[in-house]
Amino acid sequence: MKGKLYLIPTTLGETDPREVIPAPTLELIQKIKVFVVEDVRSARRFLSKAGLKGSISDLEFFELSEHTERKTIEEYIQLFDNQQDVGLLSEAGLPAVADPGALLVELAHKNNIEVVPQVGPSSLMMALMSSGLNGQSFAFVGYIPVKTAERVAKISQLEKNSKLLGQTQIIIETPYRNDSLLSDILKTCHPQTRLTIAADITLPTSTIKTKSISEWKRSNFSIGKRPCVFLILA
Repeated sequence: MKGKLYLIPTTLGETDPREVIPAPTLELIQKIKVFVVEDVRSARRFLSKAGLKGSISDLEFFELSEHTERKTIEEYIQLFDNQQDVGLLSEAGLPAVADPGALLVELAHKNNIEVVPQVGPSSLMMALMSSGLNGQSFAFVGYIPVKTAERVAKISQLEKNSKLLGQTQIIIETPYRNDSLLSDILKTCHPQTRLTIAADITLPTSTIKTKSISEWKRSNFSIGKRPCVFLILA
């Protein structure tokens, strides 16, 4: 018999887990002894805040990051032997969404291991629901190219897709590249295209604003190195 794979959401920043994660999920965490995580140090910190302070040393951690070899990930299937349940944690928000943990979920399905998602904060859905853009038709495109020429071409294509389909385009970026991405969006998109910037969602410093490209240009706005979601609707 195999254990279950629990997909456990984490906070989107230095927030008290009790403020954004339901009590049943926090109770479930207390019962799991084996975790597959993107980063062991941040996982320990999160679990401590989630109520496991003092018992972290009793847990087992296995790393699954973008650098983990697939062969190693495949070996993690053995963790589920003898009905052992395993918790999957990402660095922020929901695991397996724009997250290398998706590989473990894929392998779980192939090995008839039950996958159980838990409720928690999703920066993507929270940004979309608070944007005022089209929530009926949208596409999450994740990270776009880093090189300027390629990135500008991608932004232009996304704007065209948005206009053709009436579809909101959702983009994420590494925090230290936020302002360079914003600059390229403002240079590339048409003045009437709407752009939502949703940064530090669920935190006291949260910023969620929707303006036209022309309005953003006049605002001289800087995001800084904060977790951010960008949404475009032409």
